[in-house]
Amino acid sequence: MLNPQQRAAVEYCDGPLLVLAGAGSGKTRVIVEKIAHLVARGIAPPAKIAAITFTNKAAREMRERVAKRVKREDAESLSVCTFHALGLKFLQIEHAKAGLRRGFSVLDADDSAGIVKELAGASVKPDQLFQLRSLLSRLKSDGLTPEQALDQARAPRELEAAKIYAAYQKRLAAFNAVDFDDLIRLPVAILQRDEETRLAWRERIRYLLVDECQDTNAAQYAFLKLLAGERGAFTCVGDDDQSIYAWRGADPGNLDQLARDYPQLRVVKLEQNYRCAQRILHAANALIARNPHVHPKKLWSALGEGVPIRVMECRDTEHEAERVASQLLHLREKHQLTWSDCALLYRGNHQSRPLEKALQLARIPYHLTGALSFLDRGEVKDVLAYLRLVANPDDDAAFLRIVNVPRREIGATTLEKLGELAQSTHLSLLATAHSHAVLQQLAARPAAALAGFVELIDGLRAHSRQAAAAELVEEVLARTHYVEHLAHGVRDQALRERRLGNVRELTGWFRAMDDGRARANDLAAQLALLSRADQDDGGEAVRLMTLHSAKGLEFRCVHIVGCEDGTVPHEGAIDEGRLDEERRLFYVGLTRAKELLHLSYSVQGRRYGQVFKQKPSRFLDELPAGDLHRDGADPEADAQARRDAAATHLAKIAAMLS
Repeated sequence: MLNPQQRAAVEYCDGPLLVLAGAGSGKTRVIVEKIAHLVARGIAPPAKIAAITFTNKAAREMRERVAKRVKREDAESLSVCTFHALGLKFLQIEHAKAGLRRGFSVLDADDSAGIVKELAGASVKPDQLFQLRSLLSRLKSDGLTPEQALDQARAPRELEAAKIYAAYQKRLAAFNAVDFDDLIRLPVAILQRDEETRLAWRERIRYLLVDECQDTNAAQYAFLKLLAGERGAFTCVGDDDQSIYAWRGADPGNLDQLARDYPQLRVVKLEQNYRCAQRILHAANALIARNPHVHPKKLWSALGEGVPIRVMECRDTEHEAERVASQLLHLREKHQLTWSDCALLYRGNHQSRPLEKALQLARIPYHLTGALSFLDRGEVKDVLAYLRLVANPDDDAAFLRIVNVPRREIGATTLEKLGELAQSTHLSLLATAHSHAVLQQLAARPAAALAGFVELIDGLRAHSRQAAAAELVEEVLARTHYVEHLAHGVRDQALRERRLGNVRELTGWFRAMDDGRARANDLAAQLALLSRADQDDGGEAVRLMTLHSAKGLEFRCVHIVGCEDGTVPHEGAIDEGRLDEERRLFYVGLTRAKELLHLSYSVQGRRYGQVFKQKPSRFLDELPAGDLHRDGADPEADAQARRDAAATHLAKIAAMLS
C-alpha cells in the first residue's frame, strides 16, 4: 500500500538516503517499512539496526508499529530510541573512556540548573539563569570544550557562561554525573579521538535510520556521521519546512550538509499528504514558498478541496477567546466533532489564559498541553528522590537532590569535597559519606549534618524491608519532616496547599497502584509505572498548546489565535530579520488541520495596562485570497454564521439549565 515515492525510499539500501518528507506524508510508515525490509532481505541483522527519534513517545510508537511487521525476537533485538538514549547506552558501555565510573548519574534539567545557579551566585535572576543554562547547553551542543568556549567567547554573557562551564564540568566529574548534553557530547568526543572504538560501534550499528533529521544540532549530526562512517549506510528522514527549533540549537542546514559529506546521497521527496484537505495545503504551499529552498516541495492531497479557511477579526484577546469558544460549540454540532478533534494553538503559553476563561464559562472541557506535569513538580521530585535513594544507594543524582532538603547546612563546598573523595575511592556519594575517615576531612558542622543524613537514609532502608511502597512514602514524610518544611517554606497559602496536596496525592498513587503490598525491591518498577502513567493524552477535551508543541500532531479542527504582527511572527524575529523560521512555525500550525482551519487576530492589544493597536500578521497576506473567508468579505454569510453560532450557544445554555 506504499505510494511510488514511499516504496523507492523503502527499497533503496545501496547507499546514503535522504527522505524529504512533507507534513502528513507518512514518514513514520516509511521508516517502519524500511526496518521490515532490512530485516526481511537480510541486509542487516535486527540487533545491528538502530532507529533514532527525538522523543520517547515517538520511539515508543515506532517500536509498537515495528513489532507488528517483524518477528517478535527480531523486534526485541532492534534499537529504537532517542539520540539521548543511544548516547546513554554508549556511555554505559564506554564509561571508562569518558572518565566515568560504572553507575554514573544523569542529571535532569532541574538538577543541572541548580548547579548553574550555585556557580552563578545567589544574585542571579531567573531570566539570567535561563540564559546562562541555554548558553551552556549551546556550547556543549556545538561540541566545544570549556577551554575552547573561553577562547571563542565574545559578549560578556558568553564569557560568563564559558567560565561557569569549566566549574560546572568539574562539579559533574566530582559527582560522577553527566547532564543531557553530555549524553551526546561525550560519545562524539570519544568516537572522534578513538579509532578502535569508532570501528567497533560502526560494526555494532550496521544500518542507521534517523527521524526528524532537520532538528539535529551540531553534536547530534556529528554523532550520526561518526556512526555511519564513509559507508553511509543510513536513511535520514526530515523536512526543512518544519525546522522550528533553532532556538535550542537545531540546524536545518544539516540536511544540506549531508549532500556535501556524502556526494553519493540519493534524495527522495514525499509530497503526497494523507492528512489535510487540498485547500489547506494550497495555502500552506503558498506560504512556505516564500522561504529559500535547496529542495523545494509541493504538497498535494487526494482528500478533496475542503472548506475555506476562516479568518476572524476580533476587538481584543477577550473578544477573540469568546468567539473561539462560540465557534467550537457551533462547529462541534455542525460537523459532529468530538472535543478531542479540536485544538487551539498559540505562539506563547501566556496566550492560554483568556482562552481557558472563555472555555470554562462555556463549559467546554480542555487539556492544557505543556503545563507542568505532576511528576515534574519540585515537591513530588523531592519525595521520589528519597525513594530512589532508599531503593538504590548508588543513585548519586537522587542523593544530590535531597541531601540538603529540608535544609541541613550541607553546602556546595562540602558536596564537592565529598564528590572528589567518592571519585578517588570509586564509591557512590552515600557510600563515601558512610566513612568515618571521610567525615573527619570535613568541617565539624557539615560533617555532623552529613552523618545525620546517612543515619536517616539507613533507617529508611531498614524500614523499607518490611513496608509497602505507600507506607514508605508516609515514613519518608514523617522522618524528614517534609510537610513541615513545605509549610514553613511557602508563604502563599494557596500555593502551600497545592504543594501539600501534591505530596498527599503521590501517596495515593502508590496505594492505588500496588494496593499497599509492594515492597522496596518493587520500587524501581513502581517508579517506571508512574512515568508511564504521566503520559496523559488529555482525554475527551479540546487541546490547548503552543505551535511548537503541536508539531507531529493532527486534528480535524484547528484554530490558531493571536495572528498579529509581533506575535506570529514574533516581534524579536521581526526586529532581527529572522522571519524564515517564524514562517515555518506558522506552516506547521496550518498543516495540523485535517478539515477545518480558523485563524484569528485582535485589533487591540494590552501591555502593562496600556492599550495599543495591532496589525494582522503579515503571514495572512501571504495566503491565497481564494482559499480564505475573511470577516466582512461576505456579510450575509457572516450574519448567518453568527446566527448559527448564537443558536448553538443558546441551545447549550438551555441544556445546562435543564
